[in-house]
Amino acid sequence: MKKVLFATTALGAAGLIVSADMAAAQDVSFGGYGRFGLFYQENDTDADETRIEQRFRLTITASTTTDAGLEVEGRIRLQTDENGDGASNVAQTSAAGFAVSSGGFRLDVGHVSDVVDSGDVLDFFGYEVGLTDFVGNSTGSDGIPASGFGVSGDSDDTVAPTVKLRYNVGDFTVSASYTDDADTVDDDVAVDGNSEFQIGVGYNFGNYSVGLAYGEAENGVSATEDNEFFVLGFGGELGAFAFNALVYDSDVQEDTGFSLTAKYDIGAATDIRFVYADGGVDGEDEILRHRLPPQPGWRRCSARWCW
Repeated sequence: MKKVLFATTALGAAGLIVSADMAAAQDVSFGGYGRFGLFYQENDTDADETRIEQRFRLTITASTTTDAGLEVEGRIRLQTDENGDGASNVAQTSAAGFAVSSGGFRLDVGHVSDVVDSGDVLDFFGYEVGLTDFVGNSTGSDGIPASGFGVSGDSDDTVAPTVKLRYNVGDFTVSASYTDDADTVDDDVAVDGNSEFQIGVGYNFGNYSVGLAYGEAENGVSATEDNEFFVLGFGGELGAFAFNALVYDSDVQEDTGFSLTAKYDIGAATDIRFVYADGGVDGEDEILRHRLPPQPGWRRCSARWCW
């Protein structure tokens, strides 16, 4: 039986408890993708030059509608990859993410994306190029936190919960997120938690969209200094051509960063992509790439992306 309960305690705390029997969920869907092949990279010092490249990702989403008309959703993910020597790991799992929506409102709770990562108000990644790693709008933007839904490397890992609220009305979207400062565990190492909040607004007009997100990460610059940041995005489509551009800055960066990604469809399953990224970090080269995706061979070198 599906039900909505309002609960209060003697301490005066009040909350909304949404309980839905997922065993009787109206819809259980499976999504994801798989790839496999032979990977070769000459003079690769980080791993074998030739190895089996594979990944399988499965996201399980269960959803239902309560008697009160609320749409309730829960999801988890399983994923397996190869390591640098070509051996496959045992499938890793994720923490759970939940969502409740009604009309233009949507509340996400748990292991969920923040405003920048979610794409609610802007596209932080754009038209990326790559296979084992990706180059896109976010490349080099180390000062812009963007945390999302993904698997952990160890079953004992823990993830700080995030709460995100989104509201759509017409062509406008407003979104806000808060990540709790709960202490976590990453590969058996205790990590002190730091809170983070983000807020953003987006607007769609015809084939174009513009969005702005602002946030602050506790102790994001140092153990005593917070990191304030913003991202401004603009994108659109014109026939077979599409583009997405970002301007961003943070207390971590020396200069304001800029990136542009674009694609041109030349067939039903083929497009040409272009990526330019300047992360605003002194002493680092800008990145200029154009090629037919998908292509293997991208890997991260130090603080910048390279072949």
